[in-house]
Amino acid sequence: MAEQLNFDLSARPALGREAFFVSSANAVALAMIDEWMAWPNGKLLLSGAKGSGKTHLAHVWAEAAGAKIIFATSFAEVDIEQTAAAPVCVEDVDQIGGDGQSETALFHLHNLALAQGQPLLLTGSGTPKDWGIALPDLLSRIQGTNAVRIEPPDEALLGALYGKLFQDRQINPPPDVIPYLARHAPRSFEVVHSVVAQIDAQALSSGRNITRDMARRVLQAYV
Repeated sequence: MAEQLNFDLSARPALGREAFFVSSANAVALAMIDEWMAWPNGKLLLSGAKGSGKTHLAHVWAEAAGAKIIFATSFAEVDIEQTAAAPVCVEDVDQIGGDGQSETALFHLHNLALAQGQPLLLTGSGTPKDWGIALPDLLSRIQGTNAVRIEPPDEALLGALYGKLFQDRQINPPPDVIPYLARHAPRSFEVVHSVVAQIDAQALSSGRNITRDMARRVLQAYV
């Protein structure tokens, strides 16, 4: 029998405003993104667990504000003065704690952007006090930034996220699969991403259609 070919095709996430599902977990965060011109001091800190939709909201804001999105871990490739001359989002600020060069770069970007009246969006997981930021002036500016958090998902948001992630992978599972996953999987954004990836991988490697039983077997590793 010929070996089943397994092509690892990367998902292409839909990041537009129309693809963002609103629930009680993220409604406040979305409202703050929509009202970006009223941010106190022209800046906002958006926090939430990994996979919660921070990047999606960052893209929604970037489209509305004409902003550039950069990653805090990539400051070595960034022209700070040029970047600060327009609206900017810095993603994954929680990843640079203890990196003196990146912390200094973000400090200068923050000050330059605000001095020029340019809005600034920062994203990260958890709270700034746990990020290990060593530069006191940067930490004080981050902690002084108005913050909004994406809360843990409810069942409605989980179902919508499963649907979106399958769609991103061009997968249409049977109607009973997504409700089953939303009811029985742990309420974790990160788990949702992992479960969808594993179901996709199993379907590809086995050459079989996705079924509720396949979903149940994948979930056994999480419950």
